[in-house]
Amino acid sequence: MPLDITFTLSDEDLEHFQEIVDRSKLAVGEDKQNKQIEAAARKMIDDAKGAELPDFIAKRLFKLETVINMLTDEEWRLSEEERNRIRGALIYFTNPEDLIPDHIPGLGYLDDAIYVELIIRELKNEIDHYEEFCLFRSNEERKRIAEGKDPHVNREAWLAEKRTALHSRMRRYRLRRMGEDSTSWRFRW
Repeated sequence: MPLDITFTLSDEDLEHFQEIVDRSKLAVGEDKQNKQIEAAARKMIDDAKGAELPDFIAKRLFKLETVINMLTDEEWRLSEEERNRIRGALIYFTNPEDLIPDHIPGLGYLDDAIYVELIIRELKNEIDHYEEFCLFRSNEERKRIAEGKDPHVNREAWLAEKRTALHSRMRRYRLRRMGEDSTSWRFRW
């Protein structure tokens, strides 16, 4: 039988994560550092896959793959500003000062899972639109193959219309959200 456990992160707890991002985000934007940020996040996921993790932790860590894919998917074509915003979120995984060392069985990735939950909440709009794009792309490829067409012919044309519509909607939502007075904590990337 599942057990729900609820806890609240205080402003001080959230500020800890923010301080890590603030100390590290100066590196965002340099190509070498960008690759290190992406590699560190992927490594954490790969290491976690080899560990025996509670379901709560595993689900969140593996959701981070979607965030990394969104960042690196050439067909999604995020602006550099948007990519840097995501890298700013991922920079936590380059920090050797983990709250809970990852090698502790069962709980070592708890702080990482909490941080991923914060990222997922902060980037929900972007993640939802990216997942819609991936579903469209996959369905369109299957449809074209079923019709005997090469899915690579005019690929950019059939992707561009959907991508443009999704990017526009995603950015409008983000601008509207940034203008709202909200009590929810948001990362300062």
